[in-house]
Amino acid sequence: MRLVGRGGMGEVYEARDQLLGETVALKTLRPELAQNRVMIQRFQKGF
Repeated sequence: MRLVGRGGMGEVYEARDQLLGETVALKTLRPELAQNRVMIQRFQKGF
């Protein structure tokens, strides 16, 4: 629905989950970081 913010790891969007019918946060990881296993683990943990 809209961009909420940008950070060092990627971007966060406000989105609508069509199955749940709820507003959710959608976090994205920058493509160049998606090749780094440590960065992926940090992203998944929320750090």
